[in-house]
Amino acid sequence: MRRNLRDNSLSLTMLGIFLILLFLQSITGWRVSNADDAQHRQPTQSYGRYLHSGHFAEATFENWESEFLQMGAYVALTAFLLQRGSAESKKPDGDPSDADPRESADDANAPWPVRHGGVALKVYEHSLSSALLLLFLLSFIGHLLGGHAEYNQQQLAHGEAPVSLWSFLTSAQLWFQSFQNWQSEFLAVFSLAVLGIFLRERGSPESKPVAAPHAETGSG
Repeated sequence: MRRNLRDNSLSLTMLGIFLILLFLQSITGWRVSNADDAQHRQPTQSYGRYLHSGHFAEATFENWESEFLQMGAYVALTAFLLQRGSAESKKPDGDPSDADPRESADDANAPWPVRHGGVALKVYEHSLSSALLLLFLLSFIGHLLGGHAEYNQQQLAHGEAPVSLWSFLTSAQLWFQSFQNWQSEFLAVFSLAVLGIFLRERGSPESKPVAAPHAETGSG
């Protein structure tokens, strides 16, 4: 048990922090939503009902969408774009990640798609970026549906008519929410890629070794 906890400590810690922060978001969002309802003389809602509301869905999926877009784009773009000196880049003169997986087809420990080859291998070769971009698409749909429900709730609270899903999809409101998150994610990736050329974090695989020259590319 202790070894399993050690071997999975990073994912377990990240999952634990995520669940705690999501719970805190839901509590504070519930209070904010009820305060807004009271201000507009609308009935407040229970915590359980709030978890099914557009307000909670919009706030949650709006952020998930930008994170999955950033990570999916990052994984896909680093397959062929370089940044000399960055730990986040492949080595310009050849990198182990470019190795032909078919050379390991006879390795009994290789993943099944590698040993099987063909279409299974073609799909598996790009499965990480595909999965992240699919999660982005699903999160965007969640943002769209949650945002539409919340927008119409606000319309009714102000005595205005609700709008169709298509009208909300083509509205500045939805895209303003998305763009303000997307740009910040790509700024964060840019900062990590560039700062990692000159700065270090000892012990982290996201950093070059502390004594590595600035021009050295890759984490090791």
